[in-house]
Amino acid sequence: MYELKTKENDRSVIEFIESVDHPQKREDAYRLLDIFTETTGYEAKMWGPSIIGFGSYHYKYASGHEGDAPLVGFSPRKAKISLYFAPDDPEREKLLQGFGKHTTGKGCVYINKLADVNVDVLKDLIRQSVEFLRRTYPQ
Repeated sequence: MYELKTKENDRSVIEFIESVDHPQKREDAYRLLDIFTETTGYEAKMWGPSIIGFGSYHYKYASGHEGDAPLVGFSPRKAKISLYFAPDDPEREKLLQGFGKHTTGKGCVYINKLADVNVDVLKDLIRQSVEFLRRTYPQ
């Protein structure tokens, strides 16, 4: 049976951020930590080796695949900063129109630096994603 690699763990969020080589990415990670914590009300937790997640939900797909994931999160990766939101939220695209410079993947939004985006829209994206996932996967 397939086992998820990205699980919540007890690694230190601060130690992880301190290990980020690039000073601007490290500074942005601390700012994102504050924004996500303040907006969600959840304590930051490490998910896998490099994702900082907030809250969690249990999903189960029609295929039978199931697991746990953070409601929202981010990772200050070498190339770009990955922001993790609900992958199937129909409101996401509307909000991203006013977000600023970014690219997208299925569940990720990628930014180069925090200065490229509208922080108020980021907070709206965080709130919307949490609300969507709470409705979609009630616990």
